[in-house]
Parts: sequence; C-alpha cells; structure tokens
Amino acid sequence: MYDNGPTPGRNDACWCGSGKKYKKCHEAFDEKLQRFWDKGLDVLPRSLYKSPEDIEGIKRSAAINIGALDYVGEHIHAGVTTEEIDQWIYEYTTQHGGIPADLNYEGYPKSVCTSINDVVCHGIPCKEDVLREGDIVNVDCSTILDGYYSDSSRMFCIGEVSEERKKLVEVTRESVQRGLAAVKPWGTLCDMAAAVQECVEENGFSVVREFGGHGIGLDFHEDPFVGFTVESPDVDTLLVPGMCFTIEPMVNAGAPDIFIDEKNGWIVHTKDGSDSAQWEVQLVVTEDGYELLSW
Repeated sequence: MYDNGPTPGRNDACWCGSGKKYKKCHEAFDEKLQRFWDKGLDVLPRSLYKSPEDIEGIKRSAAINIGALDYVGEHIHAGVTTEEIDQWIYEYTTQHGGIPADLNYEGYPKSVCTSINDVVCHGIPCKEDVLREGDIVNVDCSTILDGYYSDSSRMFCIGEVSEERKKLVEVTRESVQRGLAAVKPWGTLCDMAAAVQECVEENGFSVVREFGGHGIGLDFHEDPFVGFTVESPDVDTLLVPGMCFTIEPMVNAGAPDIFIDEKNGWIVHTKDGSDSAQWEVQLVVTEDGYELLSW
C-alpha cells in the first residue's frame, strides 16, 4: 500500500481492528486510496482517518469546547481582562472533565489564546490586556477529553466597533462558510482553499500564509497542514471520509505579512499594524460532505 501500512489477505481480519474480514471492511476503501495515490494526489496515511468511535469521542470533547466558548460569549464585555477569559476557560473545561489542550503545549503558558485587534494568533492572556469598547478579539479554545482533541475559535466584537472592523469579522466568518461548502469527499483541500481565498480577496483583505488549519483528533496537530490559498503546501491533499481537520483562515485587513514577538516567541502580529480576524471550526469529511464537530 501507498502508506507502507498493513495489507491483509481478503479473508484475514481487517487492519482497522473491527474484527471483520478485510474484504468486507476496508479492502475497497484501500484500493480507492491507492488509485488516487497512483494519480499523484497526496493521500494521508490510513491511520489518520477517524473511525465512527473516534468521531463520537471527538464530539464529546467538542461539547466541552463549544460550551466554554458559549460561556465566554455570555460574559465577555469591555473592562474584562484576557487573564479573566483564561480563568473562565480553565475552570469551565476542568469542571466538565476536560483538559485545556493549550496549557503547557510546547511551553505555551495559558489555557487559551486571546488575540486582540492587530494580533493574528497566539495572543497570551494577561492582566494588562483589558478589553475596550471597539476592540475585536479572537478566543481560540482547545480541549482534550479521554485522549480526544477538539479545537475552535470565535471572534467577539466589544461594544460598538467600527464598520471596517465589523466587515473584517463578517467576511472572515463568511470565508469559513464558503470553505465548508467546498468540502466534498474525494475532492481536494485546494477546492476549499480556493473558496476561502476568493471570498477574502474579493473583499479587499488578505490571507495569512504562514499559519493555517491542521488535522486533529487523536493529537492536537496532525497532518496535513491546511492552508487557505491555492499556493499553500498540501493543497493537493485528498479529502477522504473520516478525515478530521480545522478550517481557520487568519484574515488581515491590510497585507498578509506578519511577525512573531521576539520577547515571548508566541504572539503573532500583522507587520503593517492592520487588524486581523479568525474564525475556526473543526469538521470531519463524510460520505456526502462534512459534519461540523466544534465551532
């Protein structure tokens, strides 16, 4: 097989552990993947496709993740610090049996990312960051439950925001919806990326290239990298039922260029100081489209 994984005999037990014979379980699926591989498409290893049991586990994790973001939406307002948001996320997640996936991930010090105005991503919560009327902020939340990972983020407008900021937030959300509409089994990531990029650029905004979505489910960041321009790497990755990943374009009001704060090695800003927005959803490809798991 293309992934150098197991290929049982037709009457042997399937490699997936279902207990069924290979010919009645994954044989036809594997042969189809091999045909696409032979055509030159990038096909993920079979181990990365999620079983129905995996999907149910991810959904249980996502229920906590969604609930935590709902809680933020109900309580966020001008005067709140991002440190308080971090505390909300930690308390909600742990009280519901989960673990904040961000906390201590590769040294990240907090339970959530809070990215205000010109911060593209990985904003670190702190007592000094006080939300003010007119700010826009992305709250990016990730949860582990029983070894299953969920991940999503939302934009929040604090009080009355400018028309420019409101448009940026709305267009970014629309780009996610257009990306979702382009997800079809046996299509490619390029179909989704092209839909996102077109929506963003026709509105005069730009897509960040260096950061994107990712596979997720049994680990926080799995293959593939999910870019949102047609020039991105991995855009020829095949969309296969059971493939679980995030759509999370980072959209700048100005140019796409960014820089990382050297003091902490985490916080990403727009290079030109323009605003940035991001919405993130987690989905799984199905036989007839996709299913949203976390939002």
